[in-house]
Amino acid sequence: MKVRRRREIAVSEAELTALTADLADAHHDTLPGMLAAANEMGASRRSFLLGAGALLGGVAIAGTGLANGLGSGLGLSSGSGVAGAATRAAAKSSGLTGDLAIVALAASLENLAVATYQAGIDAATAGKLGAVPPAVVTFAQTAQSQHRDHAAAWNGVLTGAGKQEITGVDLTVKKSVDQAFGSVTDVPGLAKLALDLEEGAAATYLAAIGAVKSPAGLATAASIHPVELQHAAILHFLLGEYPVPVAFATTTGARTTSDMIG
Repeated sequence: MKVRRRREIAVSEAELTALTADLADAHHDTLPGMLAAANEMGASRRSFLLGAGALLGGVAIAGTGLANGLGSGLGLSSGSGVAGAATRAAAKSSGLTGDLAIVALAASLENLAVATYQAGIDAATAGKLGAVPPAVVTFAQTAQSQHRDHAAAWNGVLTGAGKQEITGVDLTVKKSVDQAFGSVTDVPGLAKLALDLEEGAAATYLAAIGAVKSPAGLATAASIHPVELQHAAILHFLLGEYPVPVAFATTTGARTTSDMIG
């Protein structure tokens, strides 16, 4: 019987450790502004909801005609691109409409990232991925912690607007994540899955940046977006790929509020 050989990461532990330290420093610098922006949105519900639906429509349009899915690796459709249908779907899954439906979507994506990184950490520590360098687990824990902070920021917007926190995940994306995770047997495979998640989240936030009307909402999306890109860059590097494969960030693969949350 042919034994499948597990692949190794393309960087040294020292390199990954240094990159993770830089990642932590960058997050430390952006976190205060991110939380302040979230608090500002919660403090003025009326200003946040001005032009309700503008963000929703903008993100839906951004997803239309672009490469489908949360990264091509997961093979998902990025949504219908019809604001009214997206609003109804969001209302059904989270009970929210307008701009707050996008906040719920963002929180659900962050929750899914937290859960996926935890599943990866569990698999690594259980020996299911072969020999895993400690630096890989440290990176995963660092990225997971940052996603947890991002989820808290978005949920702060919801609670500030008198709504409940989103504790569930993006079920539309989770279905394909679960399927892909079943085929992961080594660290590079896990890194590729995480990369798809990071690039999908970054695309979603970039779409939001181009559509949101609230200055505070813009600040929150804009402060989280570069952190997601830094996660992706490290994962590209870990896979032996150029860290920044495209010169400019794109909205390709952006999620929309047609996704189900639960």
